[in-house]
Amino acid sequence: MAPAAQVASNPRTVEDIFKDYSARRGALVRALTSDVDEFFGLCDPDKENLCLYGHPNGRWEVALPAEEVPPELPEPALGINFARDGMNRRDWLSLVAVHSDSWLVSVAFFFAARLNGNERKRLFNMINDLPTVYEALVDRKHVRDRSGVDSSGKSKHSTKRTGEGQVKRSRVVAEEYEDDDEEHNETFCGTCGGLYNANEFWIGCDICERWFHGKCVRITPAKAEHIKHYKCPDCSSSSSKKTRL
Repeated sequence: MAPAAQVASNPRTVEDIFKDYSARRGALVRALTSDVDEFFGLCDPDKENLCLYGHPNGRWEVALPAEEVPPELPEPALGINFARDGMNRRDWLSLVAVHSDSWLVSVAFFFAARLNGNERKRLFNMINDLPTVYEALVDRKHVRDRSGVDSSGKSKHSTKRTGEGQVKRSRVVAEEYEDDDEEHNETFCGTCGGLYNANEFWIGCDICERWFHGKCVRITPAKAEHIKHYKCPDCSSSSSKKTRL
């Protein structure tokens, strides 16, 4: 297994550093939740010291640490694979999540080294407003199933999949899932990685089927009413590239 190929990123402003943090965080949350089986399989205890990386392009990676010393960026926890089979799976994932949170903050403040005190304080407050990776992993109380399918496989009417696109209606979800929290997987914003909250407006992409905060993709409930098929920024960008080719 090759060392991690760090995705180029050199944010300088508070907003850009927070965007970098959010993307890396979202990638790590996916690795430990929706992609957990793949992640678990990659962390083979018989392999060398492995690390979990979250990249600013929203991708996660299990890889060897960087070869250069000192590394270009702070490195995540080393050897997460060794403890995989010696611990309860849930406890092991929680441990990885805690180390991942520590790494995310260290990377963010590595980039923030040239900011002044007020800017660093603002960055910290922005980061602190997001649930940590650990919280995203262990707090299932206020999250909902992304697909809207219950344990019996029957579709729940928690999403509005009509000509207006996949608009998640918080009141409907809250009522229908009130007693089913533990039976459903997490839903995370495809942009910031934040957990689903019944008090916020969400919209789902009809192409990749990921969910997004309306505010993250600049879609309001009123605007969503006029969208027949919603396509997220990533899918829109991919379509444009294919068209040019």
